Amino acid sequence: MSLFSFSGTPPQDLGVNNGQLKACPDTPNCVNSQAPASDKEHAIAPFTYSGSATDAINRLKQIIGGMERSTINQSSNDYLYAEFSSKLMGFVDDVEFYAPPGEAVIHTRSAARLGKSDLGVNRKRTEEIRSQFNS
Repeated sequence: MSLFSFSGTPPQDLGVNNGQLKACPDTPNCVNSQAPASDKEHAIAPFTYSGSATDAINRLKQIIGGMERSTINQSSNDYLYAEFSSKLMGFVDDVEFYAPPGEAVIHTRSAARLGKSDLGVNRKRTEEIRSQFNS
């Protein structure tokens, strides 16, 4: 449980729209594997996998379900949406994963709901999940 709660309002525009996750805002508190590579502040590599998208999403569910202060809000065969809250202040980050049909990649977006900077937390968490996913 957080000492404070700066959770903000859950976004209503998350999910996949025409094969795309929501773009990052101009603030440096978001990473997105569908951002242009030239956008160094927001761009991050997608996850790669072999096998089925369903198995890959289920693997992510296991990883995220075992992480502290995480809640899985939505899951399907090709999409996963989770929230992570910070320990002290209760800031919430919205994290999405999308496995497009016919591709062996999982796109990801991780963004803070509030504030301007996340001090690199979203990028670091995404890379921690990737490390567990690939092990």
